[in-house]
Amino acid sequence: MRKIFFLFTIFSLIFISTACTSSNKRLPVKKLVLVNSEGKEIVVKAEIASTFDERKNGFMFRQEIPDGTGMLFIFEEEQILDFWMKNTPHPLSIAYIDKNGKIRDILDMTPYSLANITSSTEVLYALEVPQGWYGKVNVKVGDKLKLNF
Repeated sequence: MRKIFFLFTIFSLIFISTACTSSNKRLPVKKLVLVNSEGKEIVVKAEIASTFDERKNGFMFRQEIPDGTGMLFIFEEEQILDFWMKNTPHPLSIAYIDKNGKIRDILDMTPYSLANITSSTEVLYALEVPQGWYGKVNVKVGDKLKLNF
């Protein structure tokens, strides 16, 4: 009987742990505006992650992230940022953005990879979108994020 109770307890803990980590609630969404070098404004509907707890999960466990959507990570101060793709099944591109809204890097990220994707300079924001979306809408390094969110 003790063995059955022990196995039930272990199974329950694994189930609860998996259920807690695989649930990834959606964050508040805002319409962000990117301005490319031609002056064209591109809108992305982005979830806003501005606290440590919101930033730590990001897009983990999200199976689908439609074009035109993303997640904006806001930090307290400019710094070199490192992101990875732990538990993230959808391929993403990340734009590292400085305090003035200038895109400093656009980098692709591989699903489930634990490799650090590092900004080339200190930045305040990171905007993740489906991989390849920046190219589709003609957004490049040097373009701007309007900071009126």
